[in-house]
This record gives sequence, C-alpha cells and structure tokens, in this order.
Amino acid sequence: MRFSLWTSTEPAWPDLLARAHAVEAAGLDGVWVADHFMPNSDDVSAPMLECFSVLAGLAAAVPRVRLGSLVAGATYRHPAVLANVAAAIDQVSGGRFVLGIGAGWQQNEHDAYGIELGSVTERIDRFAEACEVVTSLRDHDRTTFEGRYFQLADAPMEPKPTGPMPLLIGSSGPNRMAALVARWADEWNSWGTPEVFAEKGAHVTRALEEAGRDPATLARSTQALVFLGPDGATTAERFAAIRPAIGGTPEQLVEVVGRYVEAGVDELIFPDFTFGPQAQALETIDQLAREVVDVVR
Repeated sequence: MRFSLWTSTEPAWPDLLARAHAVEAAGLDGVWVADHFMPNSDDVSAPMLECFSVLAGLAAAVPRVRLGSLVAGATYRHPAVLANVAAAIDQVSGGRFVLGIGAGWQQNEHDAYGIELGSVTERIDRFAEACEVVTSLRDHDRTTFEGRYFQLADAPMEPKPTGPMPLLIGSSGPNRMAALVARWADEWNSWGTPEVFAEKGAHVTRALEEAGRDPATLARSTQALVFLGPDGATTAERFAAIRPAIGGTPEQLVEVVGRYVEAGVDELIFPDFTFGPQAQALETIDQLAREVVDVVR
C-alpha cells in the first residue's frame, strides 16, 4: 500500500514546500494538492494558491514522490489545456505526475468566477467528454473530437508525458460515474472509512466487470480526516456526519489501516486539513510515518 499526504493550498508556499519535503524525508509515497480557489463557506478570505502552479513548483523542488491533483474540477479548464498543463508538469517531474480530475461541485467558486456549473447530468456529460479528450491527447499523436461541449481538430500534444501520467477519477456515484471510471480511469479515488470505501468499491468493481475489464487493472485510493491522539477516535466519531474520519492512537490507526487493506485500498492518503499550524503539521506527518506507516509496511 502507498501512503501519501493531501494538502490544501492555504499554507503559504514556503510552508507548503516544507510539508512536501517532510513527506519525502519521512519515506511516504506522494503529495496530492487540492484544486480550489476559495473556501466552501461564507468566509472566502482565506488565501489559496492555484493547484497546478503549486504542482509545477513541487515537481521541480521535490525529487522523489508522486505528485497529483486531488482532484481538478473539469469545469475550470478546457480539457485540452488541462492535458497540456499536466504533460508539462510530468516532464518537469521526470514522469511522477498523476492527473486527478472530477466533474466539479463547488458552487461558490463557479458563481464568483462566472463559470457554469450546470446540472448533475450536464456535469457528468461534460466530464465524460473531458476524460476522452485528455486520454486521447495523452495516448495518440493527433486528436479529432466532436462533442457537445468540446471540439478538437487534428490537435497535437507535444511533448508527451515522460511517464505514464495516469488519469485518476475522483467520484462517489454508483452508476454513471462508476461507468466512466471503468472506461477511462487508471486510478480511482473516493472519500471513505474502510466500510464506506468497501461499499463504494463494490459499485466500481461491478462497473469494471460489466465493461469487460479486469478489476485488478484499476488502482484505488481513499482518504479520511485524521485525528491523531488518545481522543482521536472520539473526535473522528464527532466529525463522521461531516466527512469520513479516522482517529486514535498510532496503535489504533495501525488497526484501521489493516481494515483499509481488507477493503481493497491501494493508497491511503492523509489530508493535512486537521493537522494544525505548521510546526504541528510537520510533527504529525513525521509521527504518522514513524508510528503508523513504518509499522504496517
């Protein structure tokens, strides 16, 4: 199993870079970056760096770990532009980049920037076209595409990624989104405790089988809010109604990781959203690596 960190882009760049260096020094496997321009709340004053600019910086500054977007809103950028941005970051990283995308959801961002979000059906229709555009540009010399939302005419994308540049789809839906995962994704991500992830994963496995695809060809990752400490399990229970959450002592979290393995998780991602200010966040990254990850490996 891989173990990675997911960071928001609220920390200032020096702090964010220090967290990525801490991940690498601790022997973790990856850094994921959220793609948002403002908080999902009434107070939108918190600063947020742009996701792909951050990832390009990390690609140059952090030499070992995998890097990826978790996940890019497909509504924010034309998929051909997004594919070219991702390929460039992959070149800078030496082939370590994962392009994670989702259908989009955060209403206040779309309202503030005048970007159409659309109905759920429209979002998924547009997202399906975006997946096809991105993978075609990645995998073929030229792409011609005639869709409702996007049109490409003999479009190149050079240079190609240095590495495989897997396409990760972030989704929870059991029907249409699961079918898109089965068709287009190299990796799939969804929030969940072990039990929730197992239930979601069953829908994706069914979609893979219906598509005639070996379920073993899809890498699966998940995340939950993490509360490390003697009262962590109790705190996680309180947050369960808001977001999937796990918590407890390192020994308790080792047991939780075992349940994730049983649920079919290939990569467990620790969001740093609950890690506190910078010094505490760096300490938590190190403690999780030493007392949880190193124990289960």
